Amino acid sequence: MNLNHNSYGNGPAIVMIHSGGVDSREWLELIPLLANFHRVVTFDGRGTGRSPAPEEPMDLVADLLGLLDHLKLDRVTLVGHSIGGELATNFTLSYPERVEHLIVIAPSLTGYPYSKVFTDWMAEINSLAPDIGKMVKCSLDGPNYRIVMASDYRDLLIEMHTQYMTRVFSEWRSFEVIWPQPLAIERLELIAQPTLFIHGTEEWSDMLGVAKEFERVSSIAFAKVEGADHMLTLTHAEDLATHIHSFLKSKE
Repeated sequence: MNLNHNSYGNGPAIVMIHSGGVDSREWLELIPLLANFHRVVTFDGRGTGRSPAPEEPMDLVADLLGLLDHLKLDRVTLVGHSIGGELATNFTLSYPERVEHLIVIAPSLTGYPYSKVFTDWMAEINSLAPDIGKMVKCSLDGPNYRIVMASDYRDLLIEMHTQYMTRVFSEWRSFEVIWPQPLAIERLELIAQPTLFIHGTEEWSDMLGVAKEFERVSSIAFAKVEGADHMLTLTHAEDLATHIHSFLKSKE
């Protein structure tokens, strides 16, 4: 297993899958709040943090399966943020026998038709390549980062974002992600695991559309964190931990 990974605490395993544009450091505040009762596993996705850059199209589901097999974890709770939530959802659909509970935090969703305002923002960021500084500024000026950029985590987020984009342009040899077919948006009703969907209130309107799609999951609960943006994992870790603990306890 060549993905950088760490484990904390003891108990039923929770595997944390970080957002795009950052690395596993986004969990620094949440880890100690969960590790009192669980074995918490974090890892850097391919091309991020201390994990190797992709040399060929990325199969993120296969990467996660390889990590679970390496750690001999047969059945886990998955906690995924943003694209990490997208990965957790796709993994659950592909390997339902390996997932006890699914928790998605402000997730993206494979196949979702994102709004023009969102796709225009992404296109603007990409148009600034390869100027890393301008790309980072444009990205973090987005409304979904307004709260975290006014917090004590501003410098950490800038650091993670800058490192991520620098690696993309200097080390990555492939940018393609292979997702399972049919796309997740077409199969959400197949998820049988107890599922928790959490998001902040300071988000792109698309998040409400993604949440609406997840209503097709038969055993789902929804939670909102007031005054939190896309990086609620850093700024509102205690609220997240409370929601996660309450959800898992209710399923015992």
